[in-house]
Amino acid sequence: MQSGLEDQLGLYQKRIPIFTRTVQGRFRRFKTAVLALAYAVYFLLPWLPWDRLDAPAQALLFDLPGRRFLIFGLTVYPQDVIWLALLLFIAAILLFMVTGLVGRAFCGYFCFQTLWTDFFIWIEHWIQGERPARVRLYRQPWDREKLLKVGATHALWVLVSFWTAFTFTAYFTYAPQLVVDFLTGQAAAAAYITTGVLTVTTYVAAGLMREQICTYVCPYGRFQSVMYEPETLAVHYDAHRGEGAHGRATARAGQRTLDERHAKGLGDCVDCGLCVQVCPAGIDIRDGLQYKCISCGLCIDACNTIMDSFDYPRGLIRYDSEQNLAAAVPARPRLHWKRLKIVGYGAAIVLMTAFLVYSVVTRGSFERAVTQVRQPLYVVLSNGDIRNRYQIRITNKAPGEQTYVISATGIPDGALDLGNFREITLKPGHTGVVQANVRLSPALAARTQAFQLIITPAGKPGEARSENVRFDNPVKRP
Repeated sequence: MQSGLEDQLGLYQKRIPIFTRTVQGRFRRFKTAVLALAYAVYFLLPWLPWDRLDAPAQALLFDLPGRRFLIFGLTVYPQDVIWLALLLFIAAILLFMVTGLVGRAFCGYFCFQTLWTDFFIWIEHWIQGERPARVRLYRQPWDREKLLKVGATHALWVLVSFWTAFTFTAYFTYAPQLVVDFLTGQAAAAAYITTGVLTVTTYVAAGLMREQICTYVCPYGRFQSVMYEPETLAVHYDAHRGEGAHGRATARAGQRTLDERHAKGLGDCVDCGLCVQVCPAGIDIRDGLQYKCISCGLCIDACNTIMDSFDYPRGLIRYDSEQNLAAAVPARPRLHWKRLKIVGYGAAIVLMTAFLVYSVVTRGSFERAVTQVRQPLYVVLSNGDIRNRYQIRITNKAPGEQTYVISATGIPDGALDLGNFREITLKPGHTGVVQANVRLSPALAARTQAFQLIITPAGKPGEARSENVRFDNPVKRP
């Protein structure tokens, strides 16, 4: 039915303003708690101090000029791209698992679009009033009242959008200094461009387009259905209970109590329309599961409020599975996590998280790689000595500048030739390359198949690392 209606309307429908009604309930309280926590983390984190020796005292700083991310006490360099890959993998699998369990709960509570739209709606309600007042204001001509209220609403939207964009920019530089430079016109051009673009996009997405971002821009709403199963919990309307034999009807004299309604074949739904009025996507959940539904649960709160007022059982609209709703006598809704797909998702998340934690905890203060120059494998000098060449690459992952001493074991002193130096000093996050030659007499070369190169941070012998290196020579071994 939904697809046929969409074919009639076309791929894109002109937006009809949605004026949501406020509602109280556990899902509304949970959404508010998530919003408050998310805003506290996002807006306050750039201002959290953190003592550093070689960088601004900021807990979270994406230092692009220094090619590093400073995350509290952890410094992440481009060489740690595997961590980003693991994080993206974990996030994707977690999203798939949550969708398989509780549908689009991520969209309803944690998505940035939902969080900012929710706050923009709160601003609109604070200035313009409850839903009837906002509808009346929308329909009335442009007079002084409408200009003031609508203008104040959009002004606050722009202010919140600007502070959102400015906070994002603050993650990439020292936040207190950015404020001074930004206001005095001395900030980098990238700061003004980034802030301007994000201000406009946040204002348009959360203030003007709202549910259209979820419907037409975000691909998740379109492909999430492939992750649904009959056991997946989603927001559903219990049509069997709500419609009865003769449909839903308002609660008027003679059909107010359950006994009266059931005697007439009427369902428990009193057709108040409150579930539609509180929906931020503007859908009617009674039409069935729809891809536009973000599973925020506000319609559940609204319906439960009405059920309580008539002393009807709660749960006419609830989180439930299609499998349970199709049963002759639906059981109490529950999470069906004992499924192969869900268990597989969980196992993948645990394994990848463990590997990520292990990789972070066991990372050394530097990385090294020794590569033998293969063209040619060896050179026979005029006096008969055999020479091999090697390229030693060292990356400093320590928070400060570090000097590295290069030595070798398994070959005589003096066989290792590093040119004019035997050590290299590197800044944090930088990589240095040292060319090394190893020269052995014919007799010694015939007995040497490999040796060890040792790289030691100056003053930190406990962090020394060795690499086993092959030595090639023209002598054929059995």
